[in-house]
Amino acid sequence: MIKRCSLAILALFSFVLRTNAFTFSNPAFAPKSSVLQLYNSDADTASPSLSTPVPAVPEVATNNNVVKFRRDYPKALDLIGNTPLVDITAVCKPKNAGTRILGKCEFFNPGYSMKDRIIKNIFEQAEASGELKPGMTVVAASSGNTGCSVALMCAIKGYKAIIITNQKCSEEKCASIRAYGAELLISKPGQDYMQMELDMAEENPEYYSVNQYNNLDNPGAHYQSTGPEIWAQTYGEITNFVAAGSTGGTISGIGGFLKSQNSNVRVTLADPKGSIFAGYKANGVIKKGKSFLVEGVGKENIPGAMNFGVIDDTLTVTDKEAFAMCRNIASNTGLFVGGSSGLNVHAAAALAEESSEPITIVTMLCDLGVKYLSKVYNDEWLEENDLL
Repeated sequence: MIKRCSLAILALFSFVLRTNAFTFSNPAFAPKSSVLQLYNSDADTASPSLSTPVPAVPEVATNNNVVKFRRDYPKALDLIGNTPLVDITAVCKPKNAGTRILGKCEFFNPGYSMKDRIIKNIFEQAEASGELKPGMTVVAASSGNTGCSVALMCAIKGYKAIIITNQKCSEEKCASIRAYGAELLISKPGQDYMQMELDMAEENPEYYSVNQYNNLDNPGAHYQSTGPEIWAQTYGEITNFVAAGSTGGTISGIGGFLKSQNSNVRVTLADPKGSIFAGYKANGVIKKGKSFLVEGVGKENIPGAMNFGVIDDTLTVTDKEAFAMCRNIASNTGLFVGGSSGLNVHAAAALAEESSEPITIVTMLCDLGVKYLSKVYNDEWLEENDLL
């Protein structure tokens, strides 16, 4: 069988070689009279040629031998923000047929997560104030995505970057941080990687500490960009906003803006089981947290960037529920997202399935699922952690 297939392929190839000319016409992309002549033995050259003229390359202006192009094209930083808002209601069966769940696709940012927004704003504010100067080293503690965004920003702007993360950070995010040229430090069990950042910056005056957990330019970025985008994209019809918290910047900034436009918008904190946020919101007491596997959400302490005043209620989500929702999102919407997105959408679906009234829920699709191929989308890892 293999021999017969090989002979057939050789015969076909021989036929093509014996053919003097091959023409291609695609009515979807060119006029019917336009023919691309790939090869013609009668022509002076065997190079491809078009029967219709090729548009001239736009001229450029020169000034003292410096070329100035007539067009400006976007660069990586220009891709941050203005992400799509898409209908993902298919992940559940709302109690009211008029209810919609909308996902903000933050994986459209160049670093594939919403953390690009806060780092862009933090860098711009620090540069404007003189805290961050050329030649300085940027140090940042991160569960992963902020580290990727800092490394990306430093690569573009020419700063050296040192990223500190913990052992829960996925292999894919660690590899991304290194790919941008940053130095990556992984804390040991029992080490406070957030404190490590502050200590390093204190010991080295030439270091700039991002301090994302207490930096108010973090929620400020979402108040100035993500919140207004969501309000405009829903034509002001949003009734509910759902997001998890880690630094607190996302839910505080977006929630704060939405409530400034309509105080009736309900803001729900989706919290992983084991995090202290839900308990703290309920009774104001900080209790000892427990371990959980969803990355980039929840905490064992209260960050300075978190504003519980904009949060109306909380929903606790287990690791198993969050990761199962990731598969649900992929199979029912075609979107490939990470564990924190699964956690957010699970909480949003719970609201949709409980509400008798039609509501418009917006939640965050925080990052890309490719960052978690070794975990969330790895059946062996899920089985090892009793999550299947």
